Amino acid sequence: MAFTAKDVQALREKTGVGMMECKKALVETDGDMEKAIDVLRERGLASSAKKSSRVAAEGVVVAYNDKANKVAALVEVNCETDFVAKNPKFVELANAVAKTVVEANPADVDALLKTTISGGSNTVEEAVQELFLAIRENMKVRRFVRKETVAETYIHAGGTVGVMVEFDTDDATAAKPEFVEMGKDVAMQVAAMSPLYLDAASVPADVLEHERSILVAQMKEDPKMANKPEQVLSKIVDGKIAKYYKENCLVEQAFVKDGDINVATYVANCAKALGAEIKLTGFTRFAKGEGIEKKEENFAAEIASMIK
Repeated sequence: MAFTAKDVQALREKTGVGMMECKKALVETDGDMEKAIDVLRERGLASSAKKSSRVAAEGVVVAYNDKANKVAALVEVNCETDFVAKNPKFVELANAVAKTVVEANPADVDALLKTTISGGSNTVEEAVQELFLAIRENMKVRRFVRKETVAETYIHAGGTVGVMVEFDTDDATAAKPEFVEMGKDVAMQVAAMSPLYLDAASVPADVLEHERSILVAQMKEDPKMANKPEQVLSKIVDGKIAKYYKENCLVEQAFVKDGDINVATYVANCAKALGAEIKLTGFTRFAKGEGIEKKEENFAAEIASMIK
């Protein structure tokens, strides 16, 4: 009995098992869906379907920085519990995934899952499934970013936050300890202060317009502002927008280690000291589990559902 890619997908949806294992099961059973399910259950793989409904909001953010080839990656891999997030095998898997991203340059997460993991013979998807069999907890490669540039990375508190900052400078400068220290400082700034944009030019026009509309509405509600001329109100709005830039744009934020200067000045001072040109060109900040809604645990309901 022949089978198609849709059959593999259907089996995956029914069991929660990875695509490669589903394909193998269908090959073994000549495309028989029910027998394939039995094969997966016999191997202890299909039990992950029950686990897959649990929210994987814990985990780690890891980085791999190949400075010799100027390629760096930031990856988030999720699991269900903080206990597993600290498991050496889970952390080892996450680091191997980050190295795979750097080496293989996958187009997206789906492509990454089908890629042979760095240092191994299995695909990333198979490696995740293999660890599931050992740990019995749902885990997921959630996202990654890969940059081909001079970069510095910083991982905070064992992987709760990961940052990559990108620079435009020459190789000799990038190799100097002073530059590395400056890059780490900027990455730590991003981790601590959570900027939304690199600079004022990076703020989308619609975001700026939204901020202005809010400020105008606030002033209309303020009796003290009601009789002020439009020109005065416009200047007040401009001043508040400037404050918005200082709070949300990395280069304009006050530098956490020296509040008398901003980040742009800190980078410029480093460039001057090294007699080099250094430009901060971008950053990425991943916070573990951000945007994932964790389900409220209701153990009484869970037990009740199990004994029905």
